[in-house]
Amino acid sequence: MKERINKIKLYLLSHKVASVIILIVVLLLGYWGYGKITDTTGEVRYMMAKVARGNIVSSVAGSGQVSALNQIDIKPDVSGTITYIGVEPGDEVTSGKLLFSIDSKTAQKAVRDAEINLQNAKLSLQKLQIQNSNENTNADKTEVYSDGFNAVSTAFLDLPSTLSGVKDLLSETNLSDGAARQSGNTAINYRDMAESAYYAAERAYNKNKKNFSVLSYNSEPKDIEASINETYNTTQLLAGAIKSLNDYVNYLAEDTGQRDNFTDYQDTLSEYTNTINSDSSTLLVAKTDIQDYKDLLPTNDIDLESALITVTQKENALIDAKQDLADYYIRAPFAGIMASVPVIKGDNASSGTTLGTVITKERVATISLNEIDIARVQLGQKVTLTFDAITDLILAGKVAEIDSIGTVSSGVVNYNVKISFDGSNERIKPGMTVGADIITETKENVLIVPGSAIKTLNDENFVQVFNPEIYLTNGNQGITSDRTPEQKKVVVGASDDTNVEILSGLKEGEQIVTRAISGAAAMTNGSGSDLGSGVRVRQPF
Repeated sequence: MKERINKIKLYLLSHKVASVIILIVVLLLGYWGYGKITDTTGEVRYMMAKVARGNIVSSVAGSGQVSALNQIDIKPDVSGTITYIGVEPGDEVTSGKLLFSIDSKTAQKAVRDAEINLQNAKLSLQKLQIQNSNENTNADKTEVYSDGFNAVSTAFLDLPSTLSGVKDLLSETNLSDGAARQSGNTAINYRDMAESAYYAAERAYNKNKKNFSVLSYNSEPKDIEASINETYNTTQLLAGAIKSLNDYVNYLAEDTGQRDNFTDYQDTLSEYTNTINSDSSTLLVAKTDIQDYKDLLPTNDIDLESALITVTQKENALIDAKQDLADYYIRAPFAGIMASVPVIKGDNASSGTTLGTVITKERVATISLNEIDIARVQLGQKVTLTFDAITDLILAGKVAEIDSIGTVSSGVVNYNVKISFDGSNERIKPGMTVGADIITETKENVLIVPGSAIKTLNDENFVQVFNPEIYLTNGNQGITSDRTPEQKKVVVGASDDTNVEILSGLKEGEQIVTRAISGAAAMTNGSGSDLGSGVRVRQPF
């Protein structure tokens, strides 16, 4: 053995160049083989996480500027010299507070004149009312309406029996429809006219009776007069029906030649005629008496109406004068802060003069959103506001107004959104830049996974899982596996910048792949997620 080693040494010493070349080749082959054995650059490492429960807060972000919710320049509606200024810039004002006044001597005189004119108009009206009251308080009024009521009452004692009697006569055999047909067309026509007239009178009576049932001596004169007219019309209709029936009876008596058979009918109808004519005449007298009484009323009724109109005109004139006077006293239209007061006492003011500017304490942030984001925004949604100039200030607000029509700029449609918030913090000024996160949806305690875990193929969402699951240990460079993860379909819901809600397809605690990376990247950039860190497989012994 020792002799063999000596021979090798001797060979190497005698062949130095060849020996060095052989040694280099051996070293290169060894290094290449080692690299092949230990190379991991082709491996795929999987970052893993578990399905957990958490909250999803979806939001839309935008930026814009702060402005007052309401701002108005105070301008007078009248002209004149400013006689009073009750505010200074920065003063807090309440709604209706007197801010300025303008010389109002002329307007005050106009109010005094209007008050005097109204008083004179009222005195004239009172005189006419006294005159009319004295002339109209007489017994004639009571008498004519009482007589009219009695006339109606008397008629209603006769109307029921007379109507019933006419109806009974139409039912008599000798006056029946059959009797008319036997006598011919003329008789039929007479009977039809008599029957139609009867039904017309009956309808009028039924309506008349209903109105009369609520009438009394103490009823309003206009109601008594209406009942008199209505009852008179009823008697006229019934008188017409009696006449038509009498014409029918007379025709049958002549046509049949049996006058004795119709004598009783004719006598009865004659009694009915006398009764109804008497009632009708009494009612007509009552109508005439009432009309005569009304014609005797003094023509001062027209003057009284004219006086009432004059009083109304003078009242309106006084209201207008007071409103004109109020225009000389300029008040705050709403509660807020006086932003500016550019005038001084003694200046001349007109309708175009700005006396001051009032802004509300409440501020609004106006931001612009594109047509995709605006579709998720609704009135009343909560908003978190930040300010570039006040980095330590975060305020809450809510969506107060959304443009219904967008504006197009460079082919992009944008919509303005106004966000109201409490602007009592004195550091916040109109014109400041503001950032807004509008919370469009909040879901609590729902199943969530990192957004990177969700894949999409053919409009379907899925995640990658190992089946069966791999036993994991803590780590941050992912795992390798000789198995390929499977696709598992899921239905997703709300999402935010980090996570996605799982509606179906996964259970809490289930293992998923959040992303796949190369081995070299895993060595330098491996990182975990909020729901579960990257892990290595613990190999069994």
